[in-house]
Formats: sequence, structure tokens, C-alpha cells
Amino acid sequence: MYRALFSLFLRRLDPEQAHHLAFAAIRMLPALGPLARRFTAPDPRLRVEALGRTFPSPFGVAAGFDKNAEAVIGLGALGFGHVEVGTLTARAQPGNPKPRLFRLIPDRAIINRMGFNNDGAVAAAPRLAKAHQARHRPVIGVNIGKSRVVAVDDAIDDYLESCRVVASLADYLVVNVSSPNTPGLRGLQELDRLAPLLTRVKDAAGATPLLVKIAPDLDDDQVVRISELVVELGLAGIIATNTTLSRSDLRTDAAVVRAAGDGGLSGAPLAARSLEVLRLIRSVVPAELCVISVGGVETGADVAERLDAGATLVQGYSAFIYRGPLWARSINRELAAIRSR
Repeated sequence: MYRALFSLFLRRLDPEQAHHLAFAAIRMLPALGPLARRFTAPDPRLRVEALGRTFPSPFGVAAGFDKNAEAVIGLGALGFGHVEVGTLTARAQPGNPKPRLFRLIPDRAIINRMGFNNDGAVAAAPRLAKAHQARHRPVIGVNIGKSRVVAVDDAIDDYLESCRVVASLADYLVVNVSSPNTPGLRGLQELDRLAPLLTRVKDAAGATPLLVKIAPDLDDDQVVRISELVVELGLAGIIATNTTLSRSDLRTDAAVVRAAGDGGLSGAPLAARSLEVLRLIRSVVPAELCVISVGGVETGADVAERLDAGATLVQGYSAFIYRGPLWARSINRELAAIRSR
């Protein structure tokens, strides 16, 4: 039914407008309470112990969907085991000019150059606090990034400002140095910049587990070196991967891709590289390190493949647009069936 609705109506809407309509509906879900949970609750066999928390399912929604911590409980009611909020920045910012979100329907992919549009960490804090008080809630991660107006050389203090506001309200915290849509941000993945940044944020985060989110466009040596740094610094984990700048091997007409312009590509075309990076990370880090795999996941079989390849948890976002509101429920059911074989 959703696919028919998408084909007839939703695909004709501007992608960002469609997102806002869906988001508004999801925010209303907590009002349905037990009824929604009875329909979408993950099988208890899917529970995962990680980062000092019990995740109802290994599958969660990646950062970027709920930028301001406004729909955490609603997303949990849809069956997501965790919700990663953000990316939040120390300063509120509108993001890049519109249009900035584009569908590549033949590829089941998205190009975005949103630019960390968010209300700021301070504005999100009360919503995070309220979500934490909810009786039935998913695990809550908070993803923080650099404010656009802050120079890269001043990035550490900017991250620390956000960290101090939200760390105590997060079940885990993520340092995002891998979005392609903030000028200079990916340069923070260079070890001489990354090591002091992660060291300072880890100290400020206190008892909150800290992870770092990396780009798929790093070469294999860079992935290995960052993985080794994460272990050396005692971080809780790595999220792999963010969106890619690559436009290779797409089915969408080249003119449509060019018209979309700059931005990060996510969705099905990212699956192969995301899986490669996952396997590479897992080959060099201890078994107890949390590795969250994200990129190109659509089905329960995809999630099972990531878990078999060493992922502790798995996230998705882009396929939400193509699969609809029951996507997490479907993945959880497929994954439970696979586990029961």
C-alpha cells in the first residue's frame, strides 16, 4: 500500500516537504501508546547488550532523520531499537539553501546537502530530557557536529560546547567528522586533528559512551589508522559510514544526477562500500568494541549480513523514504525469522 501511495503521490512532493509531513505523523504516534507498541514491538530475541544499554532491536534510525530530538518516542513506537538524534551543533543554523534533498528513485538513493540544519544543542536539551523520562523509549544516541560559522581551527571548543549540553542526556554520544556538507569538516578525520578532538570530547563526555562517525570515502589505510586510534583512546565505538561523494555506477539518468548537484549520496549504492569498511574495521578492533554499520541497508537480510560481518548494531535512513512507516517493523520481523532458522 505504501509503495502505491509513494508512486502516485509522495514522489511528486518535494522530498523535504514529504519528510516534514511524515515527521509530523510520527510525532503523533506516542498518543497511540500500547496499541502501537503491540503492533511494532521487536521480538525479545532481538535484544542486544551494547554501550551499557539494552537495545530492543539491533536496528535503529541513523542521525539526520530526527535532527532536533522531536520524534524520539514516535520512532521508537515504529520499532526502531535506537534513535540517533542530530546532527546537533552548538549554534542553531538553518543549513544550506533549498532545494537540498533529492531522490534518485531508480537507485533507491538520496542526495542531500542539508548542512546540519538544526535548532542547536541548547534547544534540543529539554526535548532529550523529556524523552529520557518516557517509560517506553528506544536507546537515544546524540550526534554532534561543528557549527558552520566556526573555523576548523576552533572546532574542538565548538564540539565541547555541544558535548557539555547534551552528553548527560544521551545514552551514547557521536562525534560527526564525516558529513560532506560542512566546509572543512572531513579534514577533521586527519589523525593530527582527530586525536586531540576525540580526546577532549571523551573527557567532557564523562561516563557517556563516545563513538566517532567516519566517511566511506576514506581509503583503507585511513580507516585502519582511525580504528586503531579509537582503540588507543578508549572510545566506545565507531559508526561506519556517513554519506559518500561518489556518483559511480548509478542507474539514474546522468542529467538528473548532475541537476541534483553537490551533497552526500546515501541509500542502496552505498551498501557495498559500507560493508567493506565494516569488515575492515572489525578485522583490526577488539570484539568488544561497538561497531555500528550504516549505509544501504533495506531488509532484514541486509541487517543480518551486517551483524554476521561483525556489526554490533545497524542503522538505516534512506530506505525509510522508499519503504514507508512500517520499515522497522518489517526488518525486525524478517530478522527474527532469520534468527529462528
